[in-house]
Amino acid sequence: MIGEQRPAGNCWAFDDSLGYLARLIFRSFSRLREQHTREYGISSGQWAFLRQLWCEDGISQRELSRRLAMRDATTAVTLRTLERAGLVRRDVNRRDRREILVHLTPHAKFLEKLLLPRTAEIQALAIRNLSDTEVDTLRLLLLHVIDNLACADPELQDSRRTVPHPSRSTGAATSRPG
Repeated sequence: MIGEQRPAGNCWAFDDSLGYLARLIFRSFSRLREQHTREYGISSGQWAFLRQLWCEDGISQRELSRRLAMRDATTAVTLRTLERAGLVRRDVNRRDRREILVHLTPHAKFLEKLLLPRTAEIQALAIRNLSDTEVDTLRLLLLHVIDNLACADPELQDSRRTVPHPSRSTGAATSRPG
């Protein structure tokens, strides 16, 4: 077990730290993706917001925060930047004036067709040399780790959600939106 493999001095090797490995994966995905999104003025921080809105346009600002496990203030600042860039617009919900709905602009919808295939290429690179079974297992294990950590972090408890994902092997797996 990782916890039992500590060398003298109570210091873990970085390869034994799941958090460090997850950080490296996240940074690698972000950097590779940003090579394609930067030319369109989209930072890695803004990507998750657009990605979620591409999955479901017109959701409330609060729901967007919840799904992305972001603080409301962070969401407001990011949406303001996306709004100034002409990628989203925010409207008051006609049925509940306390709620702000976030909508993609036509330009943002156009960018989806350009940028999502690049993300698929990066995903393919990441899982190169892994079998379908290994990819499915990795996904499930990562989801278990996320669930375990969400139990200890009140801000993450509501954000853990899965969406149907057409598994390459069984057709029954689930995955978080990417």
